[in-house]
Parts: sequence; C-alpha cells; structure tokens
Amino acid sequence: MLESTKDMGGPRQSLLSIKGLRKHFPVGGGLFGKKQVVRAVDDIDFEVAKGETLGIVGESGCGKSTTARLLMHLIAPDAGTIVYDGEPVGPSLSLRELRRRMQMVFQDSYASLNPRLTIEDSIAFGPRVHGEPNQDARALARDLLNRVGLKPETFANRYPHELSGGQRQRVNIARALALRPRIVLLDEAVSALDKSVEAQVLNLLIDLKRDFGLTYVFISHDLNVVRYISDRVLVMYLGEVVEIGPVDEMWANPRHPYTAALLASMPTLDPDARTQEAPLAGDPPNPIDPPAGCRFHTRCPFAEEICASTRPRLSTVDTAHAVSCLMYEPGSGHSRATGTRALQFEVVS
Repeated sequence: MLESTKDMGGPRQSLLSIKGLRKHFPVGGGLFGKKQVVRAVDDIDFEVAKGETLGIVGESGCGKSTTARLLMHLIAPDAGTIVYDGEPVGPSLSLRELRRRMQMVFQDSYASLNPRLTIEDSIAFGPRVHGEPNQDARALARDLLNRVGLKPETFANRYPHELSGGQRQRVNIARALALRPRIVLLDEAVSALDKSVEAQVLNLLIDLKRDFGLTYVFISHDLNVVRYISDRVLVMYLGEVVEIGPVDEMWANPRHPYTAALLASMPTLDPDARTQEAPLAGDPPNPIDPPAGCRFHTRCPFAEEICASTRPRLSTVDTAHAVSCLMYEPGSGHSRATGTRALQFEVVS
C-alpha cells in the first residue's frame, strides 16, 4: 500500500516556507573586468500550504524553473532558508531525506528517463536506493504503473523510446511517487504534450493529489492550465515575486499591473473578444543589470518618478492576497497610493 510520509506538524503549519531565497549566476567579465551576475532569483519569500496546488507563472527568464531547482537543492542557493514542515533544510533535515519527501517532474519526459533502464527499473530505482528490497520495489513500480493508467504487463519491460510523450510523462509521475513524497514540483510538466494528452495528465494529477494527499508546486507558462489546477497563484517578474493570491481572486481582480497584462494576453476563441493592442510593450530588462526601484517600472503604464527609486515590498492587501507595488503602500509617494484597497485593473481579453 502506497502511503505518504508522516505529517510532522499540524495542519495549519505550512509544508514549505521560503525566506530570502536568492540565486545569482556569475557571467563573463564585464567592463574593466568587473564581476557580473544574473539575478535569477532575488530574495523571494513565499509559503506552500499542506494539500494545496501553488501555481507559479511569469515570462520566460523570470526565475520560475530556477526556484524549483533551488527548492530541490539541485542547485545551491546563495542565501535564504527553506523550511520543510517545520524542519530547516540542512541543520535539521538532510538533503537525502528532503528528496525522499519532495520530488520533481521535469518538462522533457525523454531526457528525464535513463534510456538503458526498463520502465519498471526506472520506477523501482529510487526505492531500492533508499533501502527497499528489490522485490518490494518492483511490486511498488507495477502498482504505480496501474495508478497512472499504464498496464504493467504491457509497459513494465518496455524502454523509454518505445513510449509516447504522454506515456513517458506518466512514467515520470509514477517514478516521482515511488518514494512516497508529500510534495511534488511540476516544472512545465504538461507543456510538451498535445492538448488531449495534456488534459488526461492534468486530470491524473488531480486524482493522484486526492488519493495520496499530495501538495503540488505547478510551474507553467500556460495560464489556462494554471487556473484549472491551482488553488493559489504566484507571479514572478525578473527574479522577484510581484503578486500571490487565490486563483479565482487573481483572475477576477489582479492587483499588480504585470499580472493584469499577463491575463490580458491570454488567447481567446471568441472573435468579439480579440485583443486590439498589446497589453504589455517591450522586453524584460537585462537581469544582469535590472532597473533600480520597482523592476517593472520601465514597462508599467502607471509608473511614476518614485517607482524608479523605491523598491516596493510584498504587502498584504486582502486576506491571503499580497502584491509588490507602490500603489498598494500607503504613504509610498505614488499618486495612486491613497485608497489602495479599492484599486482594480480591467483585464481585457
């Protein structure tokens, strides 16, 4: 019987708590040999509640995938703390134990699997490494294949190249569940699939979440998919969190101008609801030398002089809804800062 690992804290305690997470990648020497860095993730804070699905969205290069790899410690953070169910990663919780409790599904379903291992061996590999007897690990692998909709008698002895993309992603999901994690990070896990297969995999993820009591961090550029599967949404821009809140509230009333622009850019099949002009102009600034103050001010239609010099804080504007914008900080100096709770942006699709 596949069971999740034990809940170490009460239901009100966050499963993941991230404070001041930072990762800067060094790049080639700049002018006069000055060291330069890409500010991929720049001092971000957020929490993931038990049993929820947190969607992470933003333009390419905003730091979504780097954040996921930092949570898994596939790359080492430069600063910040990661607390898993009340236990700090490192001092109290080893990386070996963290990776047993937290698994990740990647975008490239083929590159994620060893081409020399059968499907059964790929799924059973993790449990065997963590000390499970070979026979039990293989029985678990076959049970998980059933769970993800692949008949073991048909697929267990096949190799990755013999499967379709959707089938391989089901195998990757089964492999992630083999260590009985409580949280699964999904980094563009359905973006390479066609729409019919994507819908099947999304429904599978929802069923598995219910059956095993899982928590998801779901990263995607597809806002429709994020809305379908997520409970809350975190919006990133140039390495920073600009807004986080419940999915329905974010769609109905986006607070940050960048969030409103993202939602306005969603494609629609309604010919009467065509976008007449681009909701957001220009490219994101260079992450090596991001703008001072609010990083979005160079593209923001509401930017004022204060935005170029003052960095906004991530502030709560409603219950469970926070935004990083000077328009929501009373006394910030922005002309719209008065009566911030009433500010709304129209999402034109």
